[in-house]
Amino acid sequence: MNLSPIVARTVTCLALVFGLNAGDTFAQDDASKKRDPNIVTEKPIIDMIRESPDAIPLDPRDPTRDPRNLYRDPNDNPKREPGPINIQKTVGGMAFQGIPTFFRAPVALGPEDLKAGKVDVAIIGCSLDTGSGMRGTAYGPMTVRCAERVVPWGSGPAFGVGHPYVGDIDFMQILKVVDYGDAAIDILSPERSILGVHQIVKEVAETGAIPVVVGGDHSLMYPDVVAVTDVYGKGKVGVIHFDAHFDGIPLLFGHYLSHGAPVRRLIDEGHVNGKNFVQIGLNSAKPGLKDMKWMRANDIRFHFISEIDRDGAKAVMKKALAEALDGPEYIYISIDTDVLDPAWAPGMGTPEPGGMSIRELFPMIRAVGVQNKVVGVELVELNPLTDHTYRSGLVAIRTLREVLTGIAMRKKGITDVDYLDKMWTDHDVPLGE
Repeated sequence: MNLSPIVARTVTCLALVFGLNAGDTFAQDDASKKRDPNIVTEKPIIDMIRESPDAIPLDPRDPTRDPRNLYRDPNDNPKREPGPINIQKTVGGMAFQGIPTFFRAPVALGPEDLKAGKVDVAIIGCSLDTGSGMRGTAYGPMTVRCAERVVPWGSGPAFGVGHPYVGDIDFMQILKVVDYGDAAIDILSPERSILGVHQIVKEVAETGAIPVVVGGDHSLMYPDVVAVTDVYGKGKVGVIHFDAHFDGIPLLFGHYLSHGAPVRRLIDEGHVNGKNFVQIGLNSAKPGLKDMKWMRANDIRFHFISEIDRDGAKAVMKKALAEALDGPEYIYISIDTDVLDPAWAPGMGTPEPGGMSIRELFPMIRAVGVQNKVVGVELVELNPLTDHTYRSGLVAIRTLREVLTGIAMRKKGITDVDYLDKMWTDHDVPLGE
């Protein structure tokens, strides 16, 4: 049987499906004449890697080689007065309504919008998940934007909300919050994403607003914290780090940066002092003995889940808050979702059974916002691809809500980290008090 006509028809069909020229694509003769001169390499990629095994060959002619080239000029829009832009059609709505910005907040396109609007908080999506061994956290920002299931948004009597512990405090009515869009990243490289993430976080911090980064994996901590310390000063920012892992491994497959290494980089490079790094909820095989020796040598403050079991969450919270005030004027809050037991949020980058509960975590992160001058926040490692329910996304957005509630309480003048609104807790409180 002569297969040549069948093969020829198959090649032609495939070429039509994929929009290719069958002759140019599959013909082997005179191939050099058919190469695109704009993308051809001087030598085979495998040879370039053999010659320089520690370098990733990239084409300098590709404008997307530097993710920062993807940022638009915020002034390249119709002329308008600077300030946040409310893109919603209504004054408020239910959780399942509205254009999906973070908390249905207005958007801001550039630093002039932040300054003109006197913005307190700018939330940034960072969809990076190549610093991890498990993909999926890149979907975190978009999931959080659409994660709320119950709490309405907006203003007016139909949409006003309270807080089950601290009462008549709606952070969206106290703080000026915007969605600042997404960071420009290289979806294939955490290292090549550093500058794009650093740029947008620093841009927010320089205006005096608090950058709140929604990831993405925990390799983001490195450019996030470096950006904040570049603005507020090396050694002047403390970090309160909620995580099942210590994230201080020295190297991984030769890489300096991964989702398990940002703490090592930040301390070894002097961006944050070890004694001003407070870790809460450690609950994994890392750190090991060598890691513990490094942590102790650098005076890192650590609180394992066993300490919470032994002494109680409230006692550990008090101790950690005192440590946070031991030196630094400013605080950066880093929350890895895997600090929680996966029963609460199974969709996370590296789940660790036996972690904290929501009722342990929420008061702690709210208290940090009340007590300290927070200059940055990150919520990382939400992986919606490993949770086909709504739970992990809902826990993530409620975690952000607690942090921002604490910051709003501080702005309102509440300084008691154990504050409860008696109108919400005591039946005998007269109305109006």
